[in-house]
Amino acid sequence: MTIVKNDDKIILIIKTKVPALLDKTKRQPLETVVVRIAGDSGDGIQVTGSQLSLANAMQGSDLATFPDYPSEVRAPVGTTYGVSAFQIHFGGRDIKTIGDEPDVLIALNPAALKTNLERLRTGGLVIIDTGAFTSRNIEKAGYEISPLEDKTLDAYKLIKTDISKQTLAAVADIGLSRKDSLRCKNFYALGLVYWLFDRQRESTYAWLQKKFAVHKNVANANIAALDAGHAFGETLEASSDLAGYSIGPAQMENGLYRLVTGAQTMAWGLAAAAELCDRKLVFASYPITPATPILHELATLKDLGVVTFQAEDEIAAACAALGASFAGALGVTSSSGPGIALKQETISLAVSVELPMVIVNTQRAGPSTGMPTKTEQSDLYQAAFGRHGESPLPVLAARSPADCFDVAIEASRIAIEYMTPVIVLSDGFIGNASEPWLIADVNDYPRFGHEQIIIPEAFAPFKRHPKTLARQWVTPGMEGLEHVLGGLEKDHVTGAIAYDPENHQKMTDIRAQKIAGISRTIPDLEPDQGDTTGDIAIVGWGSTYGPISRAVTNLRNDGKAVSHVHLRHLFPFADNQDELLDNFRIILVPELNAGQLLMMIKATGRQNLQGLSKVSGQPFMVREIEAAVDKILEKIND
Repeated sequence: MTIVKNDDKIILIIKTKVPALLDKTKRQPLETVVVRIAGDSGDGIQVTGSQLSLANAMQGSDLATFPDYPSEVRAPVGTTYGVSAFQIHFGGRDIKTIGDEPDVLIALNPAALKTNLERLRTGGLVIIDTGAFTSRNIEKAGYEISPLEDKTLDAYKLIKTDISKQTLAAVADIGLSRKDSLRCKNFYALGLVYWLFDRQRESTYAWLQKKFAVHKNVANANIAALDAGHAFGETLEASSDLAGYSIGPAQMENGLYRLVTGAQTMAWGLAAAAELCDRKLVFASYPITPATPILHELATLKDLGVVTFQAEDEIAAACAALGASFAGALGVTSSSGPGIALKQETISLAVSVELPMVIVNTQRAGPSTGMPTKTEQSDLYQAAFGRHGESPLPVLAARSPADCFDVAIEASRIAIEYMTPVIVLSDGFIGNASEPWLIADVNDYPRFGHEQIIIPEAFAPFKRHPKTLARQWVTPGMEGLEHVLGGLEKDHVTGAIAYDPENHQKMTDIRAQKIAGISRTIPDLEPDQGDTTGDIAIVGWGSTYGPISRAVTNLRNDGKAVSHVHLRHLFPFADNQDELLDNFRIILVPELNAGQLLMMIKATGRQNLQGLSKVSGQPFMVREIEAAVDKILEKIND
């Protein structure tokens, strides 16, 4: 592997022939492993997870991650409400999920153990910082007796060490305060994990030295803690208490890769779309969890001509994006469910005036404030039907962090070509999770634009393209093309205010026909995996992609006639969707909601449907989908 670039945000690597790991005869080979790190929200858990992800990518492992943030902004230290966790699944094969059960749990305090132990597989490894297991912390976590003293951990392998004390000893000569010294304990734990799975430390050294370039003592202290944790693992190996594991590189397509989150690729896809349609990108947003990182990322792209605007509220952000589109730019806004609700009047205005606009919804658990840091797919109804009046618009969904790039471009294409607002559904899992992404070449994507021929003498703002039914797009200041444009119903040709019933019926019909016609440009739906006929088609959308894909792989390996069909276009559906689904006995629809896509498909007249709902703020486990399929197969084969 040749390292091309390494900084605090990304890795850039060329996949070439990766040399075999050093021969370590004591180490047990593993194909994949799932590690979960948990501690207080001030323990640097997410930084630790991101560095573990970086180190794995550097060694050629495929991976998927899931940052699990607490919903409380700042819960009391040591309580279960303030536990932050990071789960990573990495290994020497294609990784599509974060793993059903962790093989290793690092618990940096009793609350972290309390809230995460039940996730760990029986026989898994628990690494505990005994220094944090004070009587006060044990009580705050809700334990009556220390879990280190009863039978709580009998079903697991256990490494107990005073990480806090050993971290203080490792950094004692660097000159930090006790409080700042203890902040290094996450890197001590990380060093132990690096030893456990034979991961290299160089990428973390480089990150620390860059991150704390003006605070070299902080960088040196964290490096010392990292090395001390690694040395502790070597001591375990020497004492034969634990030999550690080896994981080989994954077989991945040759090319240039970056470790990305969905928020990053969504931002880059929007910037690429603006380039492909030769329009300026204007992104207007208001901060909200978990959508804000898209704004952060686009704000770094000023050198590419991207304009970002942080508005005073959600409504202002939507209006600013629509105003940018009125002026001829690609106007984009983003939010999560509560913010999208506030934007809906402006989105309806965009439907009425027929201007292009992209709205990104990074969904979170609701309703209302709900659980802001937890993931859910419960805004599909809101996206498809959440506006007043007859106001149809296209709805698309991204399936993974890497897929966000392509979905952003596709949504922008539809918005520009059809003069319509488009909603893109992501979610907290996709937005925050990371995976290696084979860097796209924008030159490989077809350019697109708004087709129109404007003849000033015969200009009419609502004269439509014969194929797309998109109206003319005239920007302010074009001499001789002045016209009225507003939210009141318009004459179907001139755009002048018109209240007559026949005209309103015509405009309602033609707006619906325009959106329905988008299906002609949607590629035919094909199984992502499996045959075009069979017993069961598992139909998913959004972030259910990974668990469904792995479940179908396992089920097909067991000889079961199961296929995976994943939808990108949720409104309108692909033209051949009914034809494809007719070939299966049962359609199973797993969703992180109470069955919203299920109802939308049922509305097409389909009867052979079964839903699988989960509304817990957590993604599906592979085994949950496998169990649902086995239950269906048992019933239909009786």
